[in-house]
Amino acid sequence: MAHIKVDAVDRDSSVDKVEQILSGAMQEFLKHGFAGTSMDKVAVAAGVSKATVYSHFQDKEGLFKVLIERLARKKFNSIFGTEPPEGEPAIVLRQLGTKALQQMVSDEEHRAFMRVLIGESGRFPELAQVCVRAMIKPVVETLTHYLASHPELKITDPEAVARILLGTLVHFHIVQDVMHGKDILPMASDHLIDTMTNLIVSNAN
Repeated sequence: MAHIKVDAVDRDSSVDKVEQILSGAMQEFLKHGFAGTSMDKVAVAAGVSKATVYSHFQDKEGLFKVLIERLARKKFNSIFGTEPPEGEPAIVLRQLGTKALQQMVSDEEHRAFMRVLIGESGRFPELAQVCVRAMIKPVVETLTHYLASHPELKITDPEAVARILLGTLVHFHIVQDVMHGKDILPMASDHLIDTMTNLIVSNAN
């Protein structure tokens, strides 16, 4: 029994170290960008040794990828939950659109991290591709499956409509919030979401 307790403590300690490293890494990536961050800086920010960082993460790229995947899971679950969306499209699409925009606006850490990722994508395209695979693709696939499961919508290309949905929300967020365009192109988010939903469900009436 004692051996089991030691193993459990070791596992808990390992998880804590990983959390420290990821927290320190996020701090450094947001401050210095990907190119300006080193494993030495991550170790200092995390309050652990460099050897400890390397015992959990092979290199800086691997560490950055884990952060992307971690943020992607958090964002996906906050919008869709743990089960595929079900229900009337007029209701579900409004709910999903509202949740998505609320998350984009309220999650400053995610927004700051995406700025770093986009800014570094020219020099490190493979990291941007991780974001597409981990964050964007699951959303498109989930929306595509949902739309395809409602033939009454008479959508001939569910994936294209899913991309239009996501693209509309992201564009709105970038213009209104990231680029501070609210006063230049004012529009209430509810109005955008209602109009977008009505365009999609109008064929079902």
